[in-house]
Order: sequence, then structure tokens, then C-alpha cells
Amino acid sequence: MKNKLLFSVAIATAMSLSACTWVKPTAGGENVVLVKDYNVKDCKKLGSTTTNVADKIGIIKRDPETIQKELATLAKNTAAKMGGDSIVATSPLQDGTMTFAIYKCKP
Repeated sequence: MKNKLLFSVAIATAMSLSACTWVKPTAGGENVVLVKDYNVKDCKKLGSTTTNVADKIGIIKRDPETIQKELATLAKNTAAKMGGDSIVATSPLQDGTMTFAIYKCKP
């Protein structure tokens, strides 16, 4: 009985952690926006970045929405370091990885 209780607690903890986000925006990253490709037609492309995070904890799959938010935050942080102010997702989420184009739109 005690083992079942411990197992249940472990599963509940893992499932709750799968929705948590650990990636935090930097001061500069907070000012970068995720936009669609049609919003950057008059912008200067600075480069691209591929970001990745864990897509599962042990055998528990993490929430795809949480993963996408973390990946975008990492891309925003990178864009800020490169002098960018906008990012565009250029690949779908796959195995905890996405690619983003980085743009400078504001003068």
C-alpha cells in the first residue's frame, strides 16, 4: 500500500512539473516580440537561432504549449543579444526543438 501511494505521488509530481516553465526572459528578451512572417517584410534579417528544451521528464511528455513558450523565450533572449526586436518561427515544434529567424524592425 505504501509503495502505491509513493508511486502515485511521484506520478502526480512529474505530471505537474511537465507543465512548469523554467526558462526566464532576460531584460532585453522581454522587449522582443514573436510575430508572423508577414510582419517582417520591411525589417532587416539578422540571422536565425535553433532552440531546444527537454520535451519529457523521464517518461512523462511535457505540455507542447509550455515547450513552445520556453523555446520562444530562448529565441527572444538570443535575438536581444544580436540586436533584434522580432522573431519568426521558421520550423514546427519537433522533439523539443524549433528554429526562429531574428529581425530588426525598429530603427
